[in-house]
Amino acid sequence: MSVEFTPPASDFRVPFDGKFSVSDHATAPAEGVDDRKALEKQLRKSVKRIADLQKKLYADNRFSVLLVFQAMDAAGKDGTIRAVMSGVNPAGCQVHSFKSPSDEELDHDFLWRTAKALPERGRIGIFNRSYYEEVLAVRVNPAFLDKQRLPSLNESAVWGDRFESIREHEKHLTRNGTVVLKFWLNVSKQEQKARFMKRLTNEDRYWKFSKHDLGARKGWDTYMDAYQTLLNETSRENAPWFALPADNKPYMRVQVAKIIENTLEALPLAWPQKTPEELARFGDHIEFLNNEAG
Repeated sequence: MSVEFTPPASDFRVPFDGKFSVSDHATAPAEGVDDRKALEKQLRKSVKRIADLQKKLYADNRFSVLLVFQAMDAAGKDGTIRAVMSGVNPAGCQVHSFKSPSDEELDHDFLWRTAKALPERGRIGIFNRSYYEEVLAVRVNPAFLDKQRLPSLNESAVWGDRFESIREHEKHLTRNGTVVLKFWLNVSKQEQKARFMKRLTNEDRYWKFSKHDLGARKGWDTYMDAYQTLLNETSRENAPWFALPADNKPYMRVQVAKIIENTLEALPLAWPQKTPEELARFGDHIEFLNNEAG
C-alpha cells in the first residue's frame, strides 16, 4: 500500500489553481457563528478526539503529521497551538519555533534547520513559523540574503527557485509518510492593532510586545503580497494551505482542530495485531505474572 495521502477537503483550503487573493479572503467568520461557550465546547470535543487518534497514529507507526503555522504577529499562533494540542500526549507531539537563524544555520541551505526538526513516524510535529520565512520575511527584507552567503545570487530568480525547492521538499515528505497541513492565520490590521494595544496597556502582557512587531506592521501591504504569492505557489494537493479567519480566536481554533481531526480520521491507521503464535503464548504470560513472587 502506498504511504501517500491527500488530506480531506475543507472550506478554508487554499485552491491549487494559483488564483487565491488575500484581499478577497475574510479575516472574520460570517455572521451567525456559535457563541464563545459553544465554540469552546466544540474545541474540547475535537481536542479529545485528536488525542485519541494520536495514540493510534503512534501505535500504527507508519505516518507522521507536520503542522505548519504562519501568520503576522498577534494572529494567535502560540495560543492556537496550545489550545488545540493541549490534550495530546507530550511524548507524541513536538513543537519547534523558528526565529532568526543562527550562524550554524546560516552555514547550511535554508531547509536544513527545519529538516532536523521533522517529526518521527507516529508523532505530530508543529512548526511555529518555518522554512516559509525564507520566502516571506527574507523576501520582504532582501538584505537578509546577504547573511546567507549564497555562491550565486540572482534576486529575480531566487524566490522561484525557493518555491520549487519547498514544493519538492514537501512532495518528498508526503511520499515518505509525512502528512503536511499548513495554516495561515489571517488577522486583520485593525485587529492586530487592538491586540498590540492590549499588550502595551496591560502589565501582564508587556512581555508579549516587541518593538520589532511594529516594523513588520509598517510593511503590512508588502507582507500581504508575499503571503499571497507563497500561498498560490505552494498550496498543493499533497501539502495544502488553509487560510483561516483569525480575528475571532475561538472560531479559528475550532476550525484548526477540525481540520486536524478530519485528517487523522481519514488516515488508514490500524492498531498493531499480534500473530496467532503470540496470542497462543498469552496464557503462559498470564500464568507467569500470577505466580510471580511478591
